[in-house]
Amino acid sequence: MKYIYLFLFSAFSLYASAQVGEHRNNFSLGVNGGYTLSSVHFTPQVTQGYLTGPTAGISFRYVCEKYFKTICSIYGEVNFNTMGWKEDILDVNDNPVINAQTGIAERYSRKMRYIQVPIMAHLAWGREEKGWNFFFHGGPQFGFFQKETTSANYDFEQRNIDDRANKIVEQETTPVDNKFDYGIVGGIGVEYSMPRVGHLLVEARYYYGLGNIYPDSSADTFGSSNFQNIQFKVSYLFDIIKTKK
Repeated sequence: MKYIYLFLFSAFSLYASAQVGEHRNNFSLGVNGGYTLSSVHFTPQVTQGYLTGPTAGISFRYVCEKYFKTICSIYGEVNFNTMGWKEDILDVNDNPVINAQTGIAERYSRKMRYIQVPIMAHLAWGREEKGWNFFFHGGPQFGFFQKETTSANYDFEQRNIDDRANKIVEQETTPVDNKFDYGIVGGIGVEYSMPRVGHLLVEARYYYGLGNIYPDSSADTFGSSNFQNIQFKVSYLFDIIKTKK
């Protein structure tokens, strides 16, 4: 939480210092969509790759100031997002582990659906009314667990643990314990603005979860089980309130 407090303090300081700039009162609303590459940082380690899943939602932005050449905004979203992990079940020679019952390589993945609410400072440089600008944004993100689904091509009682290089398997049958997720998100992108049409944003983001999905006491299996995500998104915003000139 100290990182969230530090960000909020920095954002407030930035806003306060921006009052010497050119005032703006622009509010935009729109939609967004894209894909998430998700994994979970487990301690002890669980060998895995990225799980891909869709994300979509609504976006809103309030432009409050232009400070020298920096366009200062608050940017937020309410999204439906699919996260989780996909295991790389390998032996010590990095070969796929074959299940004795099915005769095929074992595969496992877990999908978890969240409602996510990022609230970010949005700083842009470039064209404000028409044309391109480059932007950075970052801030806290909160997630609310909805449901989960598990995909495995073997019975858990008959999995081939003996041949696995990574013998940690508790995560495969343990349901999500902590329903509330929180962390820090940041991203970069480009925006193209069109008068009386709207704003098109293309961006890449990285999310680092500060909360764990499983209990993390000394008596529990995992010391950490937090999300790490990469997102690629496209957003479209149209102006609701515009500063009069």
